[in-house]
Amino acid sequence: MDEGNGRRLYRLIRPLHPADFADLIERSSGPERRLLVTVVGRFFDPDILAELDETVREEIIPYLGDDILAQAVAALPSDDAVEVLGELDEAGQARVLRAIPERDRVLVEEGLSYEDESAGRLMQRETVAVPQHWTVGQTIDFLRTHQELPNDFYDLFVIDPERRPLGKLALSRLLRAKRPVLVADIMEARFHRILVHMDQEDVAMLFRQYGLVSAPVVDEDDILIGMITVDDVVDVIDEEAEEDLMRLAGVAEDDLHGGLVATTRSRFSWLAVNLVTAIVASGVIGAFETTIEKMVALAVLMPIVASMGGNAGTQSLTVAVRALAMRELTATNAAKFVIKETTVGSLNGVAFALLAGIVSWIWFGDPQIAAVLAMAMVINMVVAGFCGTMIPIGLDRMKLDPAIASTVFLTTVTDVVGFFAFLGLASYFLI
Repeated sequence: MDEGNGRRLYRLIRPLHPADFADLIERSSGPERRLLVTVVGRFFDPDILAELDETVREEIIPYLGDDILAQAVAALPSDDAVEVLGELDEAGQARVLRAIPERDRVLVEEGLSYEDESAGRLMQRETVAVPQHWTVGQTIDFLRTHQELPNDFYDLFVIDPERRPLGKLALSRLLRAKRPVLVADIMEARFHRILVHMDQEDVAMLFRQYGLVSAPVVDEDDILIGMITVDDVVDVIDEEAEEDLMRLAGVAEDDLHGGLVATTRSRFSWLAVNLVTAIVASGVIGAFETTIEKMVALAVLMPIVASMGGNAGTQSLTVAVRALAMRELTATNAAKFVIKETTVGSLNGVAFALLAGIVSWIWFGDPQIAAVLAMAMVINMVVAGFCGTMIPIGLDRMKLDPAIASTVFLTTVTDVVGFFAFLGLASYFLI
C-alpha cells in the first residue's frame, strides 16, 4: 500500500479468508480502505461485507459501486443481505434492489420490512422443509438433487400442506435412519418456534437456554417463513454484550471505528450529564465549607469515602445489569438479590471501615476523625450495595435500558451520600 503497487497488493490479499480481509480493512485508514476495496474490484468476496463492522461497512460500500454491490448482495444468504442493505438509505436500497434478480429481491424486501433487531431481520429465508409423508430415502434424494438449498443448514423442518411446522429433524438423525422410514416417525415433535417479531435478545436467550443449533421462524398464523442458525445468534450475543459494556461507560458501540468529530459529539452529552452530577456533589461539599476550613484532615479523607462507595456500588451494579441482560434477575428473586448485595456492602463496609479508621488514626493521630471516617464508610457502602441493585432494577421496570443511565445515578448517589455522611458526622461530633 505504501508503494501504491496495486498488482502486488492484489496478489497478497486475494488468498485471505473473508474474515481476515475484513480485519485488514478495519485496521486500515480511510484512503487505505478505499485502495483495498477497489484493487479487488469485481472479485470482491461478498462474505467480507457480512464480517465487517457496521461503521466500516457503511464507509466502504460507496467504493464498490452499485453493480458490484448488487452482485455481492445477491450472492449472500438473505439474512446477511438484509443486514447489509439495512444500513443504506432508501435511495441506496432502491438502486441495489433494482440490480439484483427478482427472486432474491423479494426475499430481501420482505426481510427489510421487519423491525430492526427482530427475529425477522435476523432470520434467513432459505430453509429446508419437507412434507410429513416423505420417507428418509425421498428426503435424502431431494437434498442430493435440489440445486437451491441453503449453503449451511443443520436441521430439516417437517411441515403440513399449509407450511405449518410439525417437527424438526436433525441431519445427523436423518442420515442414521433407514430409507423406508417416514420422517414424521423420527422427527422431534417438541421443538421451539420463534415468532417473527420476537426481539433478537429473546431469540439469543432461547438458543442459550435450550442449546439450539437452529430454529424455525413463523408468522402470526404459524406459517414457516425462515430459520435462524446459531452462527447468527453468536453475533447477537456478542453485539448485545458489547453494547451493554459500552453503554455502562457512555461510549457508543462504533467508537473504535468512528470518525473523530462523531466520536467527540457522541461522548459530549454523556460527559455533560456527569458534569451536572459532579456539580451536585460539589454543592454538598460547599455546604460544609466552614467545617472543612476548620479541619484540613477532612478534605484529605473525603475522597476515600466517596471512592470506596462508588467502587462497591459498581460491583453490585455490574452484577445486576448482567443478570437483567441474561434474564436471570426476575420479580421472583429480585428481593433476595437486593438483600444479598446490601448485606455484602454492609460486611465490606465494616471491614474496610476498621482498616481505614486505623490508617487515619495513625496518619492524623486523632481517634475521633478515625471514628467519623469509619461510620461514614459503613453508611456509604451499605447505600452503595442497595442502590447498585435497585437503580438498574428500577430502570428496567420503567422499560429503560439499565446499562445506559445506571452509572450516572449510582455515582451521584455514592458521592452525595458519602460526602454528606462524612462531613455531616464531622460537623456533629468534631466541630
